[in-house]
Amino acid sequence: MTATPPPQVPFQDLPLQIRQLRAELDPAIDAVLRHGQFILGPEVAAFEQAWAQFCGTKHAIGVGSGTDALQLILRALGIGPGHEVITVANSFIATAEAISYTGAKPVLVDCSLDDYLIDPTAVAAAITPRTRAIMPVHLYGQPANMDALTALAQRHGLALIEDAAQAHGATLKDGRPCGALGQASAFSFYPGKNLGAFGDGGAVNTQDDILARQIKLLRNWGSVVKYHHEIQGYNSRLDTMQAAILGVKLRHLAAWNERRRVAAGWYRAALADLPGVVPPTEAAWTGRHVYHLFVIRLLEQNRDAIAKTLTAHGVQTVVHYPVPIHRQKAYAELGYDEGAFPRAEQAARTVLSLPMFPEMTETHIAIVADALRAALAA
Repeated sequence: MTATPPPQVPFQDLPLQIRQLRAELDPAIDAVLRHGQFILGPEVAAFEQAWAQFCGTKHAIGVGSGTDALQLILRALGIGPGHEVITVANSFIATAEAISYTGAKPVLVDCSLDDYLIDPTAVAAAITPRTRAIMPVHLYGQPANMDALTALAQRHGLALIEDAAQAHGATLKDGRPCGALGQASAFSFYPGKNLGAFGDGGAVNTQDDILARQIKLLRNWGSVVKYHHEIQGYNSRLDTMQAAILGVKLRHLAAWNERRRVAAGWYRAALADLPGVVPPTEAAWTGRHVYHLFVIRLLEQNRDAIAKTLTAHGVQTVVHYPVPIHRQKAYAELGYDEGAFPRAEQAARTVLSLPMFPEMTETHIAIVADALRAALAA
C-alpha cells in the first residue's frame, strides 16, 4: 500500500514548534525529572503566577483540563440540580457537559452569524427563575460581547463564567483580557490551543479570593493539608511536567498570537476575490482577536465537497463544529428540535476552518488560497 504523502499545508504544525523550542524545553523537562515532584511541584505554582499575570487576574489555579475548569467553577459557585446555566449551541460539547456534570441543566441559545458568538438578546430571552449563570464562549479566539452580558448578569444577579478555552491573549477594545472579564474563567491547554501543553491541562482564573480557595480545595480531594479533607473534592491537578512546558511556551505566546494575526491578514488579502467565501469578522467590541482558528463560511458551495478537494490538493481543514450541541444524540434529552437555533445550524453546515498556526508563511497562505480557488472552480 502506498503511504499517503504529508500535506503541503497541515492544519497545525506542532512538531515544527517543538523543534524550534527544544533548547528551552529540554532543560525545563530535565529539571522536573531531577527533582521528581511530579504532582503540584514548584513549576505549577510558578506557571500559575505567570498565567495570572498574563491574564490580569489575581489568581490562576491549574487543573486537569478545560472541562474540569468549567465544572469546578460551577461547583465552587454552588450550582447544581434544579439550576440552569445558559450557554451557546455552537460550541464543543464540553461546554454543555461541564454544566451537566454538576446536575444543572444546560440552556442553549443561538449565536450571531457575523462572528459566531453567543447572542446577548437570545440570552436575555432564555433567563428564568432557575437560571444561575451565563457561560459565554470566546469562540475561535475572539471575545464574546462581555459588556452586554455583564449588564444582563448584574441585572438578574447571575454569575458570569467565561469559557476562554480558545481565547488565550484575546482582549476587548478597552484592552481588558479574556479571563478577567467574568466572575471566573476557564482555560484549556489542550495541545492544539494557542498555549498548549503536551497533554491535557487547564486553569481557572479569578479575582475572587474565596472562589480561588474553593477551586484549590476541589481540584485536590478537598484538601490543603495532606490527608485532611475539608470538603468532598476531585483529582484534577495540572501536573508538574505540563506546567514546566507551559511555562516555557508562555514566554512566546504574545509573539505567536501576533503571528496568527499577521497570517489572518494574509488570508483576507488572498481570499478577497473569491465569491461566496466569507472570512471571519472582528466584532466592534474586539480589541485583539487571537485567531485560534481561521474560520470561513461558504455561502453557496457544498462545504464537505470543498474540504475533500482541498485535502486532495494537500491542504488540511477541519469543521468546527459539524453538529451543534442541541442536535447531538447525547443531548436529545433537552428536547430541542431541528430549527431551534437556525444560525448555529447554518454555521454547522457552512463553516470551514483553514490551516492556522503561528509558523505559517505567505507561501502557505498562497497554497491554501490557490487550492480553495481551484476547489470552488471545480
